[in-house]
Amino acid sequence: MTTLDEQLVKYLADAHSIEEQALQQLKGAPKASGDSGLADIFRDHLTETEGHERAMRARLEAHGEGANKLKDLLMKVGGAGFLLFARSQPDTPGKLVAHAYSYEHLELAAYELLIRVAERAGDRETVEAAQRIRDEEQRMGERLAASFDLAVEASLRELEPDDVREQLRKYLADAHAIEAQAVQLLEQAPESAGDPELAAAYRKHLEETRGHQRLVEQRLDALGGDPSSVKDSAMRAGALSWGTFFETHPDTPGKLAAFAYAFEHLEIAAYEELKRVAERVEDTDTVRVADEILTQERAAAATLASLFDRAAAAALEAVGVS
Repeated sequence: MTTLDEQLVKYLADAHSIEEQALQQLKGAPKASGDSGLADIFRDHLTETEGHERAMRARLEAHGEGANKLKDLLMKVGGAGFLLFARSQPDTPGKLVAHAYSYEHLELAAYELLIRVAERAGDRETVEAAQRIRDEEQRMGERLAASFDLAVEASLRELEPDDVREQLRKYLADAHAIEAQAVQLLEQAPESAGDPELAAAYRKHLEETRGHQRLVEQRLDALGGDPSSVKDSAMRAGALSWGTFFETHPDTPGKLAAFAYAFEHLEIAAYEELKRVAERVEDTDTVRVADEILTQERAAAATLASLFDRAAAAALEAVGVS
């Protein structure tokens, strides 16, 4: 059994850790972005994020608690690891923007859940702080969405036309690997959903995701490419490790909904960038497939957002808060 106040403190500690990882990523993002406009977006949000970290630390202190040092350290390491991954990719700006877009929506979902728990606990100060931060995360997500053109341009700037066609095959292989991870995640999700409507949403999107995989495979085949078995295996392994992570947290329904919401936005960013690469080589069939998949990914994300109330309630029920 966990009291409501104890769970609120855990959500505050989670939010603080998320901000620590965001800070780590944002400090290195301007240099890695490959574009002055993108660098400005990341620098501006770094200042906002420093304020978010201070606000969450202050709310923890108001509850007589400090940040979770181990959790913060692990998140910082994760942020540094992400930057190393992005810099190792030939299309660093695109990878950076896509993952940042996803991470903003992870933060947004975390604050949506925190708001609901704080409202239930009658903690008005935390509600107001979380709402303010949520709105800033939303605006940052919108700025990143408006920068997909810049990200793709920066990623492809030095390539010759034939190289862009090869890059299109790589973007399709990346999309296939992301769908492989999505399938793995969604196959496990209904059991841990904690709510029948959430479980139904995961099952529905699982069938759509299998269809997305087939569409991407068809485009790869048409362009003389193949799915990357190494990438697919790595992404599936990542989904399995997330499954283990969820099983170790008693408030699984909330964590799962937040992560699934963020993952939908990783997919949205991937297909937005894929579409732009396909447009560069006038591959109208791939553009059409990307648009078709984007419609379903956005609908799935909207469904999850509409179920945050149920996710928060299921998470509290899972830890014994009536």
